[in-house]
Order: sequence, then structure tokens, then C-alpha cells
Amino acid sequence: MKKTVIFLILSAVVIICFTACSSQNGAGNATPDAADNTATDAEGAESAADVTAADAESVENAADNTAVDTDDTENADNATTTAAGVPDRDTLFQVSLLQGLTFGDYHGSITVGELKRKGDTGLGTFDALNGELIMLDGTVYRAAGDGTVEAVPDDETIPFADVSFFDTDDTQTIENIPDYDALRELLNQKVAEMGGNRFYIIHIDGDFGEMNVRSEYQQEEPYRTLAEALEYDQTFYDYENITGTVVGLYCPPYMDRLNATGWHLHFISEDRTKGGHVLGLSVVMAQLSFDITDGFQMLLPETDMFAGFDLTVDQSEDIEKVETNVSRDDA
Repeated sequence: MKKTVIFLILSAVVIICFTACSSQNGAGNATPDAADNTATDAEGAESAADVTAADAESVENAADNTAVDTDDTENADNATTTAAGVPDRDTLFQVSLLQGLTFGDYHGSITVGELKRKGDTGLGTFDALNGELIMLDGTVYRAAGDGTVEAVPDDETIPFADVSFFDTDDTQTIENIPDYDALRELLNQKVAEMGGNRFYIIHIDGDFGEMNVRSEYQQEEPYRTLAEALEYDQTFYDYENITGTVVGLYCPPYMDRLNATGWHLHFISEDRTKGGHVLGLSVVMAQLSFDITDGFQMLLPETDMFAGFDLTVDQSEDIEKVETNVSRDDA
């Protein structure tokens, strides 16, 4: 009986010890697993952080790409502005044909503001033939039929003009030029030296012993030809000992169907109160500056009147008349 009890006690002890050991082993085994899980969780968290960092980097890259796209767009806009805005500075920009003007098309087809984007120096006239246009240093002036001069607002329109951006390519001092013919001879000598098939814009800044100019009054529709309008509505002004600037254009011989060939001069006084189309002058002393201009661009008017002209008609006689005013003595 005692042996049986002892056996049972020993068995119970063994079972208890075994259970305790199993529990300890389970606890020991559980700790590494938990650590592994914790490590896994930490690794997952680190991976998540990496993903977040990657996402952040992706966002940053996306932002960089957006910035690049913005730069590209800005560059494209700049390119467009350059392509559509100010042209080559060595290009003469012409509005219509002089031959259209001589036929009587005085309808403005471009604004003063638009013309300023094509040049800063030039000459022409205004809608309805309302005075002579002188552009100097980026300002457009009207020498009106009544002898006054004014700066013209940007919304006024122009039927004919020639303008370019003035960059001095040659300059010299001139003095004691007795008349227009002597000046023209000097200018033609310079053209022969530099090349007769180019366009030239000139400034003559200085003192003039005489300055003979003309302008014309605004016309009413139906418009007469330019020669007829000038026969009745032009006015003449003669000045002595005056300081100012002559703005001139030279067109080569092959332009005879598009403009007046040779020299065309307009004048504006230093105080901007007198001016017009030059018919005669004498130079006391002045600075003559040439701008060589090799390019040419022309804007044709979109009018039914212009579209219906027969521009094959020879208008050289009328052009000579309106440019040199051979009929002044009869006016």
C-alpha cells in the first residue's frame, strides 16, 4: 500500500515537473517568436517608412516634373512672343503699297500701337490722309495740314507707312549743304558705297538754314486719287534757321511697283511743333546716321477697294508728282 502511494506521489511530482518544464519551454519559445514578430513589425514599419519616403520622393519628382513643365510652358510662351512679336531689327515693315495710296485707298489697316511693335523710326500717313506721319524714337507724330504737330494715340489707324528699328551702321558730320539736290547726291554716293540693292533708314540731326515741308488736310469719302487730293488740299510751310531731325527712307530700284524708289524724307523740329514731308532744305551742320536694312515685310490691306485696283497701271508720273511736288509753283 505504501509502495503504491509513494509511486503515485512520485508520478505526480514527475507530471508536475514535466508540466513546469513544458511551460518554461513554451514561455522560452514564445519570447523569440514574439521578438521575431516585433522585428517583423518593425521591419514592416521601416518598409512602410521607406514606402512613405518613396511616395514623398515620387511627389517631389512629380513636383519637379511640374516645375519643368511650367518652365517648358514659359519657354514656349517666350518663344511664341519672340516669334510673333518684335521682328528682326534689320527688317523694313511696310503697310500697303504706295501705289494703293496714290489710287486713293486711305483706309487705315493697322493701328499706331501695332506699328510701334514693328519699328521705332519711319514715315507714312494716317487714315483719311490726315497729315504726314513721322516716327522718331518710338513716338508717332502727325504733321497736320494746318501746320501743327502732335503725338498720335495708339488707337489711330494707318493706311501706309514704312518703319524699322533704327541701329546706326554708319555716321558722319555734314555741313554747308546748299539744297535738296546736293543732299541727295551725297546720300546716293553713300548708297553706292554700301550697296544699291538694300534699304536704308537715315537720321539727319542738326541745324537747317531752310526747311520746306508740306502736309495735307483730312479727306472725305469718296476718296480722290492722291495727286488730285494734293492738288487742292495740301499746304506748304517754309522755315528758316530751324533745328530738328530729318527721317529718311531709301528704296532700291526694284521697289518701283511697291513704293517710291530713291529717297523719301520727312522732318520734325527739335521742339516737336513743326514738320511735314520735305520738299526742300539746306543744311548748316548736322549728324547723318545710316541704318542698313536688308529685310522686307509688307502688310496688304484687307479692303474691297484695294482688292479691286488694277496695279499693273503705270503710276510713275503721279508718284513723281506727289513726292517732289513739281506743281508747287502752281498751287
